[in-house]
Parts: sequence; C-alpha cells; structure tokens
Amino acid sequence: TSILSEDERDRVDGELDRLLDGYDVEEVNYYAGIFNDGSLLDYLPGDGFVAMLRPDEVVRSAWESDERTVELRRAKEGRGELPGGFPSSHFTWPEIEKGLSDRRSRLDLLPWGATEFDQRDVYALPLTSAEGFFGNLDRFSTRVAELAETATAVVAVTSLPKRLMEVFNEAGISVALMDELASLPEPGSISILPSTGAGLSAGFTIVSRKDRLALFCDAEIFGVAKRRRVVRRRVQQRRKSLIGQLSPGDYVVHIEHGIGRFLGTGQPEGEEPEAEYLILEYSVGDRLFVPMDHLDRITPYVAPMDRTPNLTRLGSQEWQRTKRRVEESTREMAAELLGLYARREAVEGHAFAPDTPWQLQLEDSFPFEETADQIDTVAEVKGDMERSRPMDRLVCGDVGYGKTEIALRAAFKAVMEGKQVAVLVPTTVLAQQHYATFSQRLAAYPVRVEVLSRFRTDVEQREIVAGLESGKVDICIGTHRLVQSDVRFSDLGLAIVDEEQRFGVAHKERLKQMRSEVDVLTLTATPIPRTLHMAMAGIRDMSTIMTAPEERLPIKTYVSEFSDSLIREAILREIDRQ
Repeated sequence: TSILSEDERDRVDGELDRLLDGYDVEEVNYYAGIFNDGSLLDYLPGDGFVAMLRPDEVVRSAWESDERTVELRRAKEGRGELPGGFPSSHFTWPEIEKGLSDRRSRLDLLPWGATEFDQRDVYALPLTSAEGFFGNLDRFSTRVAELAETATAVVAVTSLPKRLMEVFNEAGISVALMDELASLPEPGSISILPSTGAGLSAGFTIVSRKDRLALFCDAEIFGVAKRRRVVRRRVQQRRKSLIGQLSPGDYVVHIEHGIGRFLGTGQPEGEEPEAEYLILEYSVGDRLFVPMDHLDRITPYVAPMDRTPNLTRLGSQEWQRTKRRVEESTREMAAELLGLYARREAVEGHAFAPDTPWQLQLEDSFPFEETADQIDTVAEVKGDMERSRPMDRLVCGDVGYGKTEIALRAAFKAVMEGKQVAVLVPTTVLAQQHYATFSQRLAAYPVRVEVLSRFRTDVEQREIVAGLESGKVDICIGTHRLVQSDVRFSDLGLAIVDEEQRFGVAHKERLKQMRSEVDVLTLTATPIPRTLHMAMAGIRDMSTIMTAPEERLPIKTYVSEFSDSLIREAILREIDRQ
C-alpha cells in the first residue's frame, strides 16, 4: 500500500466529507469507484442489442487502455497521490468481454476482407469507406472523372457546393448542382448536393452487381466536416444583475471606497426590514452597507492573475492615492498615444467592399456552430474593414472561444480585394497551428498561405520574403521574423496580431507604425491593463467573446514539479480522447 502525502490526505479527507454530506467536488471522478460499481452494460436491458464496430480494434484498444490504467495507477501511488488498493471505476477488458458474451443479440461489423470471425452467420455488404483528398481539389476532380468513366454514379455532399461547381467547370467536367436526391443517380453521372440538413459525417462507396455509387462528404474532400446541432429556440438573454454575478467571498471595487469583499445582503441594525443592502467587508474588519440604488458604484474585481487583492482601509487616503496614481499613468499613456491616433484618424485607409459570394461560402463551411458573440464580433470586424478609417480592434476571448475563425474570415475578406495579410504570433508552435488551420479552411480557394518562422530553412524564408514583396503570397503567418526590416509587402491590407503583449518593444514600434497605415486586428485571451484601458476608453475598439462553444469545458491548469511520467500521462490522455 502507498502512503498519501500530507497535502493529498487532507484533500481526500475534505472531499470525502463533502461528498458524504451531499455536496459536489471538482474532481468527483477520482471517487467514482467508491460509489459506482456498474459498467455501461449493466444499464442495458437483458435483451438489449449490442453492435461492435471492428471487434479486433476494440479488443486491441481495450488492452492498451488496461495497460495504461495500471501504469498510471502505479505512478500515482508512487507519487503519493493515490492510496493503495483505492477503488477504481475502470473495468478491464476481461470483465467487459464476459458481459458481452452473455448477450444473445449481438452484431459485429468487420471491414471488407476481414477473416477474424467465428462460425456465426456472416453477411457480406459491398460497402467501403470513401477515399480522402484533404483539400487537394485537382486530385479530387481527376478521381471523380475516372470513377464516372467506370459507370460509377458520383455524389459530392458539401457545404461549399458553388465553389466545388466552379472547380469542376474549370477542369472541364460536367456536373449537376442539385437541391436534393430523390433516387439513385444515373451510372456515370456526377452530382453535387448542399450538405445543409444532410446529417452525413463521412462518405462511402458501394460496388455491387447492380449498382456502383461513390459518395463523398467534406470530411473526404476537404478533411473537415461541419458539425450541425439541432437548433433550439433561444430564450431571450436577460442582463444579469450585479447580485446574480456575485457570490459571498468575491472581491468588488467601490468607486469611492476601494476594494472590499462581498459578504451578502442584509440590513444594518435598526433599519427597516424591507430595506436591503449589499454588505462589503474592508480592512481590519470594517463593514460598509451599500443601498441597492447605489449599485452603479460597484463592479466585480477583475485582475489578470488570480492573486488575492489587499482590502482597502476605510477612512484612509489609501484609495484616493491609488486612483491618483492611475490618473497620472493614464495621462502619460494618452500623451504617448495622441500623435499615433491623431495620424490614424487623419489617414484615409482602404474601405473594403461588402462580402463576396466566396466569403459567404467560406463562412458557411465553418465546421462548428457560431456562438452569438462570434456572430456579433465578425459583424463588428467587417464593419470596421468596410469603413475608410484604418481599423484598430481588440478581440478578447478565452482560449478555444473562436478568435482564430474571426481572424480567418477577416483575412479572407482582405484577400478577396487583392490585399495581403500578415498574421503575427508570439511562438513558432502557434504559427504552425494557425498555418494548419488557415491552409485547411482555405484549401478550396486560390489563396496562397505561407508560414515564416525558424521551422523554415533559409532558402524557404528567402522565397517567402520574395513572394511577399512581389505579391505572390496572400497570407503570411509568422513570429517576430515577420516584422523584421527585410520583410516588405507588396500591398498589405490587414495585420492580425495574436497576444500583442508578448512581443518586445522594437516589435511593438513596428506595430504602431502599421496601425497608422493598415487595418489591425488584435486577438488576446489575457489583455494587459494598458491595452484593455485603451479599449475601455474608446481609443481602440473592442469586441468580447464571453460565450463558450457548446460542450466546451473550461481549461484546468496545474502547476507541479517537472516529471517525465506526468508529461507522458498528459500526452496519453490527449491521445485517448483523440
């Protein structure tokens, strides 16, 4: 048996007490083995039907999962994070296999040509997966023409039907654009259908004695498929009151008295029962009762880090001195920015035209459902771009809230008018991620996307820089390398900056110069106070994305000592969830 570390023992004791008292805890899965000893099969009725897709792969994956679970358990016991013999919610493959063998109604689905089946009834279906092209539209159109010549009916179900029609027309291939398909198409015909409402996640090929059919979806054509959900009737969102946002213990800022801790609501002694106040605690136990009609003077305390603030002392000059320092800092910042933004207002920038048909097609091919905040932010960015004044908009949103898609749509809008786009990111890894996203989403269009970072050889970098100067490169994603003196653009129309605060002083000076000349879109998950203040003061425009995409879970951050096993464990978890 392993011995828990003191910190872990205190945590487990406290969380078990909360669970036994009927309260929830954050890491409730840790205790799942104590409270649940049934597998998924136990929830099925006795005559329930079980289908197994590719049993050999299921078995292999299950054994790998068993092995990793045992390894992970030993590592946690060794680190003192798990008691020895602690109940587990993991069911081993032998346990699951026994439960499956007891099922009378069972269907195994095996790939064509598989031999690893027993002597039960076997039915051969002439069905195989469709070939993948991952955005290579030249290869796709050639392959479709070859299939049509073999009397195979070809159907392409896509979120970009008009764009795909253009590709086939350019290749000289005759296709039919249809709204729906009521019956099996003629042999050798090529049909394109919009994917709206189709509900297909992948294509397939049927080759039988009677019929030959090849059906392709966006998953095969472009390597990405749009995920659609059932549209629910949206209840009109009402603005939450301040009290609804606060919980006892939260920190708030009173404009006249400074930082306090919210304790709840109530009345001072001797006050009328119907009168309700917010109760704030300040330094040395002082309390302030704030009437409900003074709520406009209070805001929740927000800071870039989770550091606990110091409470202000009532009756002292501490808060007034703090406000005075902020006012002086603001004046200095305003003086520094005055020249830049005066030039920006005076400069006549490029006013982009309204959206093109290709723009609408690209946006409809977004693989997820847009949130309301995303839709509003896209509209604000496009509105800025269509005005003659150079755009300078800050988009704030947590990681994974859809900022990249907003940047991609703005970049495509700029490229549609022959303008170039620079996407500036702080790290090489992020540059590669953006390059992969932009390349995949724009694969259907004649847009050249490049990445300029240390992952590129010197020869490749020189070719990209030359392409930027000649105008052959439309969108270039890069690190600080992108703002060096030897990089010149033929016709730069939009600069997108990801996490501006992570660039050095020299790079920021180059960005300031850009702001007075071209449209600038800045993306950030953690705005620095100065940038945020500029947006709040109206010097820079700001959009916020506060709505998480559906089914998205918040990111959890753990700080620990360096450990190879911990890193391996984290990577394996990501692989497990694909």
